[in-house]
Amino acid sequence: MLSAALLATGLPAWAVVDSQGGPAVRQLNLQTPATQIAEQIYSLHNLMLVICLAIFVAVFGVMFYSILKHRKSLGHKAATFHESTSVEIAWTVVPFIIVILMALPATKTVVAMKDTSNADITIKVTGMQWKWGYDYLKGEGEGISFLSTLATPRTQIGAPGVEPTEARGDNYLLEVDNQVVVPVNKKVRMITTANDVIHSWTVPAFGVKQDAIPGFVRDTWFKADKIGVYRGQCVELCGKEHAFMPIVVNVVSEDDYKKWVDVKKKEMAAKADDPAKVWTVDELKQRGEKLYAANCVACHQATGKGVPGAFPALDGSAVVTGEKGAQIGILLNGKNAMPAWKSTLSDTEIAAVITYTRNSWSNKAAENIVQPAEVLAARK
Repeated sequence: MLSAALLATGLPAWAVVDSQGGPAVRQLNLQTPATQIAEQIYSLHNLMLVICLAIFVAVFGVMFYSILKHRKSLGHKAATFHESTSVEIAWTVVPFIIVILMALPATKTVVAMKDTSNADITIKVTGMQWKWGYDYLKGEGEGISFLSTLATPRTQIGAPGVEPTEARGDNYLLEVDNQVVVPVNKKVRMITTANDVIHSWTVPAFGVKQDAIPGFVRDTWFKADKIGVYRGQCVELCGKEHAFMPIVVNVVSEDDYKKWVDVKKKEMAAKADDPAKVWTVDELKQRGEKLYAANCVACHQATGKGVPGAFPALDGSAVVTGEKGAQIGILLNGKNAMPAWKSTLSDTEIAAVITYTRNSWSNKAAENIVQPAEVLAARK
């Protein structure tokens, strides 16, 4: 099925290309560094390999030389001494010196990695199942906030028992709907936390890997010296959608960053909907469908059937087809595995996604529409 779809697009099933800002085909070494810290890590990696190789050659060289040149067939006899103080001192002091020589440059880099002071921009990143939330806390862009979710369509991914029907793109599972945008040559501090399980914010080209732990605040930083798009992923096993938490950082010029900040703030202002506005069913359904695809489909599935034993079905659900106040309360405050959405979605967004579920699949709820004002009232 997939092969047929690939042939239909003219793309061979085996065609794989480098991901822009991500992993490359047949890549054997670290990704090309985009920060000074990443450069240091790359150099340390090579230095340690050279030292280990030199030790390997020296140790095995002496061993094989001794075996060949001092074998019994040449008339050599085994030494009879029991111990040697000189040898004991040598094989203690020499490894100690080697370890110190390796530790000095490594310690310098680790200390630099932990120095998050004097940042130009501070961004809080929150890991959640299964997306990233970003809040610009300080510096230019302060106040910007958005969610970043996987942009690879489900038609390329498939599902258990369902093959993908579309050819996979160059950045398969490494593309998002909202990129993190930062200016070049500016120190960016990333404050990490999580609202459910442990995640890990990682961008190899920056030399950055920092766990995001519920109830804890950790931080790291980077200063990109090259304009471009850089990709990473959550590298802490965080659940069934762990592979669907990509990270995309777009490093732009200072002028382009200022333009992005202006556009983003205008978008946020436009999304701050007036809860007093009265919407039609079709308007809410259209908006709710997009919100459902971005936030709900991973657990409840595109068909609304859910995951048996893990996440309940919405298709035919008594909650969805029953009194709407109960459904509003669940979305606002959460229940069991269902997270609370009151701090993540606006009144209009919650009203939209509820209206969508009440009018989708086989659902024909008597109370088929929820207005933002009703959600606002339920918050109080």
